[in-house]
Parts: sequence; structure tokens; C-alpha cells
Amino acid sequence: MKAVSLEEARQAAAEIPLQPASLDIWDKKYRLKTKGGEVLDRNIHATYERVAASLADVEPTPAKQEQWYGKFLWALRNGAIPAGRIMSNAGAQDHKPATSTINCTVSGKIADSMDGILSALYEAGLTLKAGCGIGYEFSTLRPKGAFVSGAGAYTSGALSFMDIFDAMCFTVSSAGGRRGAQMGTFDISHPDIVNFIRAKREDGRLRQFNLSCLISDDFIEAVRADADWDLVFPASPQEFEEENCRIVWRHWPDRERYVTNDRGEVACRVYRSIRARRLWDLIMTSTYDYAEPGFILIDRINEMNNNWFCEEVRATNPCGEQPLPPYGSCLLGSVNLTRFVEEPFSNRVRFDWERYREVVRVFTRMLDNVVEIHGLPLDQQAAEIRRKRRHGMGFLGLGSALTMMKMKYGEAESLAFTERVAREMAEVGWEVGIDLAREKGAAPIMLEHFTVTPEMMARRPEMERDGIRVGDEVRGSVLMAKYSRYMQQFPGALTERIAEHGARFTHHTSIAPTGTISLSLGNNVSNGIEPSFAHKYSRNVIREGRKTKQKVDVYSYELLAYRNAVDAQASPEADSGRVLPEYFVSAESVTPKQHVDVQAAAQRWIDSSISKTANVPTDFPFEQFKDIYLYAHEKGLKGCTTFRFNPEAFQGVLVKDDDLANTSYRFVLDNGEIVEAKGNEEIEYDGETHTAANLYDALKEGYYGKF
Repeated sequence: MKAVSLEEARQAAAEIPLQPASLDIWDKKYRLKTKGGEVLDRNIHATYERVAASLADVEPTPAKQEQWYGKFLWALRNGAIPAGRIMSNAGAQDHKPATSTINCTVSGKIADSMDGILSALYEAGLTLKAGCGIGYEFSTLRPKGAFVSGAGAYTSGALSFMDIFDAMCFTVSSAGGRRGAQMGTFDISHPDIVNFIRAKREDGRLRQFNLSCLISDDFIEAVRADADWDLVFPASPQEFEEENCRIVWRHWPDRERYVTNDRGEVACRVYRSIRARRLWDLIMTSTYDYAEPGFILIDRINEMNNNWFCEEVRATNPCGEQPLPPYGSCLLGSVNLTRFVEEPFSNRVRFDWERYREVVRVFTRMLDNVVEIHGLPLDQQAAEIRRKRRHGMGFLGLGSALTMMKMKYGEAESLAFTERVAREMAEVGWEVGIDLAREKGAAPIMLEHFTVTPEMMARRPEMERDGIRVGDEVRGSVLMAKYSRYMQQFPGALTERIAEHGARFTHHTSIAPTGTISLSLGNNVSNGIEPSFAHKYSRNVIREGRKTKQKVDVYSYELLAYRNAVDAQASPEADSGRVLPEYFVSAESVTPKQHVDVQAAAQRWIDSSISKTANVPTDFPFEQFKDIYLYAHEKGLKGCTTFRFNPEAFQGVLVKDDDLANTSYRFVLDNGEIVEAKGNEEIEYDGETHTAANLYDALKEGYYGKF
């Protein structure tokens, strides 16, 4: 560890003061205060000290606690940023005893019964109350109009039950002061898939959810072939016996109470068939207009899962970077890449790979220690995280760092850099995982033995070549290290050691969207793997007690760094006369193909997934837009999301002044007054000042006055 590097980093940080918006978000979200509002974290350094001390206290002896407290604090000052739940809740148990340090969870399977649905609702309420995000698969519920024999009636369908989860999430998050986050996934072959795709076209509906379709390889092939696509659901025993009921055999996540064959497939009734391309166009139209549903390539996720031999993933956390099994959970953390750029914007600019690797090395142990203070509310969640010890380390500030090194986001040089950042993080992490397994013990799943099934042999035929047969008992560390498609790309020397000793965790990397930690602790570096949204723009921030979202102006970190190092008067505005260099790109100037290329460069070395949004201009042609998703499948991504500014549908979190200035809003207030104004105009209403865009959105979506 280099003391000089630490000093350099401190000096660099001191040279660029945090923006008011950054300090404000830290104060509201991460600064520890008493119930009465008394400040306990006197400054951001004190927040780091609290978190470092809490995670070092996990170590077994006072000497190790002191040693790792110093190293954890060093890592935090050098770009390691644990996720928001850790920054907010680690070391805060005396003041927030019922909160968790875990960002990501997935519900247990939602059984197709009233007991199953309401049990899942109850568990979700407890999970959201603890501050965790949660994902669910709802395609286990029978389609609208299906007969429910026990009730002697017909079901209202999965989406009607999603409305209940939506209302619960809003209520729980309003009471707890933190906005709840949910993901709802739905199988592309479910009979209600069209209603799911169209759900958010209704004002205010399912606004506490992100929605994503579970897209199979078979569906993509049907789209390319312009073939028919069957919409199916498991048949009841009575339906299975009916002569006029068309039955097909499908893999289905829930096999209980259904008819199965010797391959584990479920007998499914075909409700109707639809042209695959027509269904595809419906998804694309909805995504173009409403930015949802997202696109989860579920076969790719399960094929690349390190725990392929004991898990089936059908849902993700709210932002999609963590595909998880039932009751799965995962903690997160990110490394700020801008902290390793030395002499930015100069001909001597370089990236400090040695210090980066050391931060990753220390941060890996730090995140592993979070498992011991997880604070998850459900026994099933606690058992899952202790058995597998998942964590998701990623990075933030990629776009900002590329700009500081004078690389253009999406071009060849930037792709090579992105891949190296992800690869080095993975390699260092797995080396530490082996060392921790020797020191503290491997994740319990690594030491368990699993019975080899015909299905496992079919998925990994190379096991037969290695002398493994159906019925053999094989240790988890061997099944992961040798037969995980992800692990197979690493050198044999590494995987052989994992097979022999195990690793401390089953998953190590994941790239989260990092919105608030990028803005606050990162001084508005670019989110996650993204380019900067713009270099001067506004964020719509939820403020407790306000009736609408508040518009806050912010600047990109790289603009502040450029002003600090090169030109104090530099501006992103074209008429300023101080034009920024051409490598200062923003989200909309990056082509959709480039967005996918950057994601693909990192995905190869990321064992979980990546939350990424391809921003496209409002006038981007629809026919070109449709191709983004097929290209994402070709490049081996696990998911894809796009965003096109569409003020008629919704108001985004991030907005550019030009978009607001060029958009007119017309709406009627409760007192009957008709308002017509540009999006950035301020309106006095109900005792507060609002932007026209935020007031319009709050009234239309039904959340006015409910924060």
C-alpha cells in the first residue's frame, strides 16, 4: 500500500469541492443522525470512519480489527464506495436496529393460491421496511379468466395482484422515508404477457415497479424466423385429460401440483398463439414510448450462473444487476474509477492500475464482512446469504474516467479499457476469495455435495468426459470452478485452486446504476458503467414533505475536473465561447450500438449482471430502435434497457434544461385552473413552487402530496 498515493488522492479530492447537491444527498441519505435529528456523522470522513469500524469489528481479534479498520478506511478514501444500505446502516444499529445493509433481494416463489400470494406480500412488506429492494416473478400466477375451482370463480389475473404489491410498496416506503424499489418479471410465454407489456400505459399504474420480460432464446429464434409463438400455462390435471385441450411440454419454474414428465417438464395448456414478431413489436413500441418493459435474457443468465447446478433464476433485484434465486440476496459496492486517473486531460494522463488492484483487494474483504451484519428480516434470506455469501462489486465513474483520459465512450480504445477494468477486478477478487476461504472458510455451498442428475449431464456434457456419471456425488466447489461457463474462461491454475479449496463467495462482481452514491460521495461522477447523462443538467429529487419532486441543478464531475485542471470558464453550452473538447461526450451522443458494445466489453468478466440504460434522443427512429435488443442478444448480454425522453408519458429522474424548455405542458389543477407552460417554468400552487414538468407529472401519476 503506497502512502504517497493516499496523499495524492487526498489532495486531488480536496481540489474539487463537493457540489451543494452532492453534500445535500449525503446529508439526507447517508449521514447518521439521532431520532431527534442530532448529527452524529460530523462530515463525510466521519461517515467513512463509522462504516470502516463497523465492518472491521467483524474480524475475530482486536489486532485484526485494528489492522483492517485502517485498511478499510484507506480503501474508502481511495474510491471504494459500499452501496447505499451499507453507507447508511453499517454501524448505525443503535439508531436504526431494524434496517439492513443489503440492497438486493428476490422474493420466494409466489405460489398460485391466495395463501401463496398474501404470504409473499407479507414477506415483501418486511423486506421493504428493512430498506431492501425486492424482485418477484409473477408469471407463476394463472392467467386472467382461468377457473379457480376452490373459489368456484374466475381469477382476475396476475396483474391485479401486482396492483396490491404496488400499493403496499408505496405505503411502506412512505412510512419509512425511503422510496421502495421493486422489480416484476413475467415470462414471455404467459397468456397475460400482452397485458403485462401494456400495464404502464395506464396513468399511475404499477409505478412502484420496474417491469421486465423474461426473454428466452426460443422466443428470439421465433422472432427472427417470423414464427408463431404459443402462450401457455400449466394445465390442471382435469385439463390434461381433456381431448380438446392442446398440451405442450415446457420447462416451468413451479412444478408442484402440475403434471410433469421424466425430463422435469410441465404439461402446459396452449391458450392461444401469436406471431412472435407481433409480440416483439409490441414490446418495442412500449419500450420506445414508456421505457418499459425491460429485457432479461433469462436463458443466458442461467447458462452463465456460477450456481448453475443448484439454482434456477427467474427474477432480479429492482435494477436488474443481480439475478437471484428465490429468497436470494446480495450486497453491493462500487469502485470510483476517477480516483485512479492521474494528470487528467494531459498528454501524461494514466490510470494507476497498481492502486486500483489494491483497492479491489481490500474492498473484497470489506464487502465479504457485510454478510455478518446483513440485518435481513426473513430467515430464508439470511440462510441464502450465509450459504452462498454473494456480493456484487462493480465500478462507477467509467464515463467520467474515460473523458479525463481523453477517450471517447464507445470507441475501440474505451472498450479495451472497460474490459481490462472488469477483468482485473474479477481476477483480483477471485484470488482474494481463495485466500479468504483458507483463512475464514469457504462459502458453505462450496463444501456441500450434490447428486448429479440427467439434466445436469445434459447441460454440461463435458462432465462425462471427466468420468462423472449420473448419481455421482460431486462437491459444489468442483461443479462451480470446473463447469461454470463463467469460470471456464479463467486460467486453469485459478479454477483448480477453487475446486480444491473453495472460495469465500459464489459471486463477486455486478455493476449497479449507483445513482445517489455517484452524485453524493462521487461528486456526480457518471453512474455505474454509463457515460455522463449531460455535463449540466437537473435531477428530480424526492423531498420528504414536498408535494412534488424538486429540480436540482448539477454538473458532471469531469466538467468540474476540467475547470480545475485546464479552463476555469469551460462550459458545455455551445454559445459560451469556451467549447469543451470533442471527447466530452454525453449519453445522447453515444449511439445505441456503442452503449451495447461497452456493456458487452464488461459483461464477459462480470459474473452477475449489469444495470445499464441506452439513452436515445426523442426523435430517434423506431426502426433503428428495435434493432438494439436483437444486437444485445447477439453480443451475449444478460439484459438491456433503453430510455427515450417522452414527456407525455412520464418525467424522468434526470432531465436536460433544453428538453424542458422545448416541451409544453397543459393540465387542469384541482381548482379548475388550466395551466399551459414550458417544462422549466415555475408555478406557484398549493403553497409551494414547482416546475411545470414536475407538477404535471405528480398530478397525472397520482403521487401529488404523498411523499
